[in-house]
Amino acid sequence: MRIVTIGDVGVVDDMIHIGDEAMFDEFAAQLRARGASITGVSSTPAETASRYGIEAVPALDFSPATTGGREGQLERRRRVLAAADGDRSALPASDTAWQAIEAIRASDAFAVAGGGNMASLWPMHVFERSTLAELARRAGKPYVVTGQTIGPVLDGDDRALVAELLSGAELVGLRERASFELVRTLGVPESRLTATIDDASFVGVEADAAAPAAGTATAAAAAAAAAGTTPAAGTAAPAAPYCAVSLSAHVGAADRTLFAEAVAHLLDRVVDETGLEVVFLAHWASLRADDERGDSLLHRAVIDRMTRPARVEPTTDTPAAARFAREAALHLTSRYHPAVFAVAAGVPTVGIAVDDYTTVKLTGALANFGQSSVVSAEQVLAGSADRVVLDAWGARDAVRTAWEARVDSARTASAAWWDRVAAALRA
Repeated sequence: MRIVTIGDVGVVDDMIHIGDEAMFDEFAAQLRARGASITGVSSTPAETASRYGIEAVPALDFSPATTGGREGQLERRRRVLAAADGDRSALPASDTAWQAIEAIRASDAFAVAGGGNMASLWPMHVFERSTLAELARRAGKPYVVTGQTIGPVLDGDDRALVAELLSGAELVGLRERASFELVRTLGVPESRLTATIDDASFVGVEADAAAPAAGTATAAAAAAAAAGTTPAAGTAAPAAPYCAVSLSAHVGAADRTLFAEAVAHLLDRVVDETGLEVVFLAHWASLRADDERGDSLLHRAVIDRMTRPARVEPTTDTPAAARFAREAALHLTSRYHPAVFAVAAGVPTVGIAVDDYTTVKLTGALANFGQSSVVSAEQVLAGSADRVVLDAWGARDAVRTAWEARVDSARTASAAWWDRVAAALRA
């Protein structure tokens, strides 16, 4: 079974987005384990093909730079579909959309891998996913949509395109309650909807199976640090416990300088109250350790304003970022996937939401594993987030206990979801 799959993937100019790659990574791994081969749709096909050992084709490209805006996006969609219907004059022979059209024709099925880009914030992604799904429908190929956040802003053409896309899917996986409720208002048959956790919740876990259970060493070290003890003689000393920090370059309406100062103050207090080392890892960043771009710029601004020591973990790939989050003793993040990785391993996590979109995502990610510590940028600026963070640290044993009570069922449900996806795509 060959599945054409789109995720928001492709490393451009050495800049990687860990979360987007993680969802595609897990989709590819789970479906390959069930006998499928994957053709990815990517902004950099050669890089994606090399990274995952798959075939890849270029994205359809509905970017404003190519289309000029919404009218151009509508026109490009019309032309791509006309080309697929046999009009060779609809697109130039050099247009890379022909590669996606041919890939879908040669496939058995199509899938939209997990993500949070079906919203009016990013109409180019709505157009691309809906157009690829329509190509699959016209070619008689089944398709599924996995692990999505929908909205919360979804207007006009975007709303109609998303409703059409989801209504035609064999299965739709929605990763938080807010998205589930929004999709119900679109008229999508509820029988096709499934509440899921994020696709990348357990990415790479099997590869780490030979290592100690996620968070175990650091949790033990954190407990020893809090008690003022040291490891017993004759035993290997665990890694120093740390507070993981992953901040997005996007700070919403907040003043960036004031936000960096407030986070620095918060982290200084975390060090003083918990004894944890503060370690930063950027999820949208350059793969070159000496090149600070993307999220790394905000990390540097925070570090420069801290009065306590902190260090930076280099950004490399999905498995390393997931492991970093899972082995933390405490996690603070305004990025979504650090929260996904951390809560799925029982790490007490505080999400910093900077707008409605990040509030929906972070609240959903934490709730999926029984946590609820989400603060706003305004709370960080006001200094009232400190108490929430320290309360989360104080509740770490309860968080771990609650996680242990639900992680096996979550893993079972996740495996069952992937079985259903594979079965639907074979239909």
